[in-house]
Amino acid sequence: MTVTKTSERNKKPRIGLALGGGGPLGGIYEIGALRALDEALDGIDFNDLNVYVGVNAGSFVAANLANQMTTAQLCRIFVKNEAEVHPFHPEVFYRPAFAEIGRRLLAVPGLLASALGRFVDNPYDQSLLEALTILSQAAPAGLFDNEGLHEYLERAFSMLGRSNDFRQLRRSLYIVAADVESTEAVCFGAPGFDHVPISKAIQASTSSPGLYVPVEIDGRYYVDGTLRKGLHASVAFEDGADLVFAVNPQVPIDASAAVRAGTMKPGALTQSGMPNVLAQTFRTMVYSRMQSGIAQYARDYPDKDIVLFEPTRDDAKLYFSNVFSFQSRRMVCEHAYQMTRRDLLERADELEATLAPYGITLRRDRLEDDQRTISTSLYGEMLPLYVAKGRRKKAARQRLSSGLDNVTDILQKAL
Repeated sequence: MTVTKTSERNKKPRIGLALGGGGPLGGIYEIGALRALDEALDGIDFNDLNVYVGVNAGSFVAANLANQMTTAQLCRIFVKNEAEVHPFHPEVFYRPAFAEIGRRLLAVPGLLASALGRFVDNPYDQSLLEALTILSQAAPAGLFDNEGLHEYLERAFSMLGRSNDFRQLRRSLYIVAADVESTEAVCFGAPGFDHVPISKAIQASTSSPGLYVPVEIDGRYYVDGTLRKGLHASVAFEDGADLVFAVNPQVPIDASAAVRAGTMKPGALTQSGMPNVLAQTFRTMVYSRMQSGIAQYARDYPDKDIVLFEPTRDDAKLYFSNVFSFQSRRMVCEHAYQMTRRDLLERADELEATLAPYGITLRRDRLEDDQRTISTSLYGEMLPLYVAKGRRKKAARQRLSSGLDNVTDILQKAL
């Protein structure tokens, strides 16, 4: 939604992108939404924006865009598995934290001895069961270690034309994480934090508490930056952005609306187990803070604009999708693509008025093409090249055949 009115500017406007979290599935959603925006908006290059801000999965997508990976390439590599050099698999997000788990298990005998010692020394102070609660310290800080993601990105960003150094990028990139001990949000890429490798910053920003082990950087421990805010679009505004495009894939499901829409059966959310119930709770908290933040932007930045895209809350297909399934990834990306196209078309008049001062126009012809899909978007424009190439090959074969016929006639006459 647009939250402010655009004022006259005497300078070239600065444009930014803010991407929210949502884990691997959220990242796939963002790729599909950005592909729709990329092909529907003229006058904007998503690889040449002034500032990029990402948190959690959004940090992964934003960093790749800032590193000159196009939306088409993101679709081919991370959704369709058409890897260029380093194949990507969602499993890199879920590598068990063997070192952390092993360290905690080794601490069990000492903790057990301490609990028994306390009970024996003062049996009337607490029961044996209460004394044994000290064993909770043996629980790992996280179940998974996303070091694999750091290693993958470290290799990918070392390729020619890309960089793993914030200071070497052409445009500003900020990756937001939260300091576990101070609870403050930290913007990697900002002065004082721009020496941290981009891949390491993304590892920290994607470390959801309880799920991943906190990431140590310069003696401090960091986790998912959505603990503070869902989008952090204010970081882009503070960097001087006049217009910010924002994508927030992390919305709670409205179960009643989903049942009415026919995408979910009654009671399916609570019956699906603890992970989905916890996800719903976390999404609700993040979404509530994000809505408050959007309203605050209108007051804090009255001369700036933000355009937000997010899923509808009645679509359970997205909520219950499995990122490990190749088919689900394609479905989520396609769904995000079509949902964003529909949103653009429905808000076309409003958006054209907002975006016109920035030199950005809508391609209504593409939005009104109800046959357009991610695949036609990626490969349809290449079809004329293949057709022309095929015609050239056919013409060459005909010329060769004609030449051979002439040679055969000459030889027959000579004989």
